[in-house]
Amino acid sequence: METMGRHVIAELWECDTEKLNDMDYIERLFVDAALKSGAEVREVAFHKFAPQGVSGVVIISESHLTIHSFPEHGYASIDVYTCGDLDPNVAAQHISNELNAKSTEVVELPRGMGPIKKNETKYVSAYSR
Repeated sequence: METMGRHVIAELWECDTEKLNDMDYIERLFVDAALKSGAEVREVAFHKFAPQGVSGVVIISESHLTIHSFPEHGYASIDVYTCGDLDPNVAAQHISNELNAKSTEVVELPRGMGPIKKNETKYVSAYSR
């Protein structure tokens, strides 16, 4: 299947709450995840909320990685969007592992397959880890 990109959206549950609330750790983790997937990092922006939570983005030449963390729930929502030959699951799995997520639910969407025509269903993959 020919696509312009792949977009992984992941729900991470029962994560390490201290890690979820540590902006410096989250920033390093996301840059490392991008590099691990073979991406070229362009820009990095993260914000620490009071009293808790972190949101951020790593802009890569191939698209982006983002997070919104909710330490009070042990939860993080992440997405990894890559174009070209990079596998976004490499970065998403690394992030899930490093945050010690006990449950990870993932949806992968192909991007850029062309407009949807009437009565046509495009490919969507969902799985749990």
